Amino acid sequence: MIKIAAVGVAAVLMAMQLKELKPQFGTYVVFGAGILIFFYAFGKLSEIVEAVGELSRQAAIEEKYVQILLKMLGITYVSEFAASLCRDGGYGSVAGQIELFGRLSILLVSFPVILSLLELLGRILA
Repeated sequence: MIKIAAVGVAAVLMAMQLKELKPQFGTYVVFGAGILIFFYAFGKLSEIVEAVGELSRQAAIEEKYVQILLKMLGITYVSEFAASLCRDGGYGSVAGQIELFGRLSILLVSFPVILSLLELLGRILA
């Protein structure tokens, strides 16, 4: 976390300095740092998947539900990251569209869970 925080702070400080010379260079530095942080975090994904897999085995959760959860987390992270980059670049409307598409994607991915819950409710009530 300290490395990521240092990269972020250094990028912001460089962007502030470059903003006086050419504002677009500051934006490029911040975008570059954001992408670097994103790919560093993406590299840690295997550790997260292993930890979630171990938790699901211990809790006896079906693998399909764990996969759905991981997809939802991935969609959330990617859409938030992309929306933040667009918002930082001054394109708030594009950021809003990315966030909307991310929410719709999460809803679509979660349908199997919703259907399972409805089936369970139907069996309980019947």
